[in-house]
This record gives sequence, structure tokens and C-alpha cells, in this order.
Amino acid sequence: MITGLPLTSIPTVSSVFAVTFPFFALVLIGYAATRRRLLPLTAISGLNAFVLYFALPCMLFRFGAAAPLSQLLDPRSAAVYLGAALVMVASALLYGRRGGWRWNDSAFGALVTAFPNTGFMGVPLIAALLGPASAGPVVQAMAIDMVVTSSLCVALSRLDGAGAQGAAAALRQALRGMLVNPLPWAVVLGGLASAGGVTLPRPLDQTLALLGNAAPPVALFTIGAVMARSLMGHDSPVAWPAYLPLALAKLLLHPLLIIGGTALAASAGAPLPAISAAALALVAALPSASNVAVLAERYGAHNGRIARIILVSTVLAFGSFSGFVALVKP
Repeated sequence: MITGLPLTSIPTVSSVFAVTFPFFALVLIGYAATRRRLLPLTAISGLNAFVLYFALPCMLFRFGAAAPLSQLLDPRSAAVYLGAALVMVASALLYGRRGGWRWNDSAFGALVTAFPNTGFMGVPLIAALLGPASAGPVVQAMAIDMVVTSSLCVALSRLDGAGAQGAAAALRQALRGMLVNPLPWAVVLGGLASAGGVTLPRPLDQTLALLGNAAPPVALFTIGAVMARSLMGHDSPVAWPAYLPLALAKLLLHPLLIIGGTALAASAGAPLPAISAAALALVAALPSASNVAVLAERYGAHNGRIARIILVSTVLAFGSFSGFVALVKP
């Protein structure tokens, strides 16, 4: 029993792997297809666009519309998750700076360490494990990472040459990018539909369902393809201290911080619902987000290091994530 995370039943290893294996297998298939050149590199941007602008927004809208508004706006869950994210950013940033990395490399090293692959992997995987009731806290966590974690790290990445003025400009640019990102808007619209009790006409709802159901397999395949593409452009060796500690921190330290924060909230008289506590811990146990490699490339950071953190965290998560499922599943 972990304080704040009551366990009513411990799932068996086989039952956990039965759910998680197909998700990680699809990532491996996408990776292998790209490495073997069965998938043209030029097709990856099209897959990304389909997931980002069509399939995933539909899935998030439907999850948001089905989730109680109290879950989407729960200040207890937000405080626990945001606190853990800030500790992760600060720890990874300190690790990079003490290793002599530039602000740009350190900031994106912090981002890839603190930003889970919630959209492409976490939303469908955690919903499959915990049920539809977990969608609210998962979507809330993803919104925090998109708005706060990514914007903060992009701003910090500009401290090398331009100082505070460059960081402020980068922060404004990151916030503008967030405004044109369809994922936060899908969450907002879903929350408004939930609050207003809006029911879509059946043909429209079925159309959104078809697109939303396409999100998990295409997104997971795309994760593997993006990882393979990132590594194919960076064959020069990268020493393991530059990526392995950060990958392990993502998989182990991050969820442990959530579990600790959940226990702290309970001791302060603000306990999280069991489903929210479990969902947030599993979000934190996810591997690093694959889209950080795209951002790092755009801002000129050491993308070979970023790609290896994503790859190692994704490979190792097959075992570590399943372990956390057995630990926290209510």
C-alpha cells in the first residue's frame, strides 16, 4: 500500500503485458520499417500531420467531452504533476550544466527528461489499462506539459547568446506555437462540451470516433519512425553518460516524484482520487516524447543525444512501465 494510492487488486504480470505489449510492438514495427527503408523518410511528416491535426485531436476531444470537468480542472492533480515536472526540469538542467553543456543542449535535455509521450502513447495506453475515467487527469497532465514545461525549456534554451531578452522572445514564440497547436484546443473544446452537456449528432460523433480510433496505431507506428529517422541522421557515437542517466531519470525518478507528491498531498489533507493518482504516476512512467527531437532539431540542439534518450527510454519502458502499472493500478 502506497499512501494516496490504494491498491484494491494487484494485476498479474501477464495481464499487464497483454495490454502493454501491442503498444510497444507497434513502436518497434515503425522503427524497423523505417530502418529497413520500407517506409520512405518523406512519408513520416505525412503520418505526423495525420496524427497531430486529425486523429489525435478527435480522440482528445472525445475523451475530454466524456470526462467530468472537475477532473480536467482538478487543482490537486495539477499541483502534484506540475511540481514533479519542475523538479525534473531543474534536475536535468543542473545535470547538463554541470557536464559543460550549453544552455541550448541542457534545456532540451531537460525537456526530453520531463516530457512524457502522453499524446501519442499515454492517452490510449493508460485508458486501456485504467479505463475511460483516467482520461481526465491524463489530458490535464498533457496540457501542463504543452503549456508550461515545453514553453519554459524553449525559453531557457535561448540563454546562450541572447540572455534574458532572447529567453523572453523564445517564450513568446513558444506560446504562439501553442496557440496554433490543435491538441490544447481539442482538450478545451472537449471540456466545454462536457461542461455544457453537449451531445454531437450521431453521424458527426461516428466520424470523430473513426478518426480518434485511428490515432493509437498510427501514432505508435510514427513514434518508431521518428526515432529511427533521428538516429539515422546521427551515427556519430554519443557517450552513455550523456543520455543513459537522463533516460533512467525519466522512467524511474519522474513517477517516483509523482508518488511522493501524491503522498504529500494526502498528508496535507488534499488526497487525490485513486484513479487520478494512478493515472498521473503512469503518465510520468511513460518514455520521453518523440516530438522533442523535432523541436531540438529546429532550435539547433544536440539532436543525437536527444534521439538516444528517446530510444533508450522507449526500449526500457517496456519493462519499467509495466512494473509501475503493477505498483499503482487501483
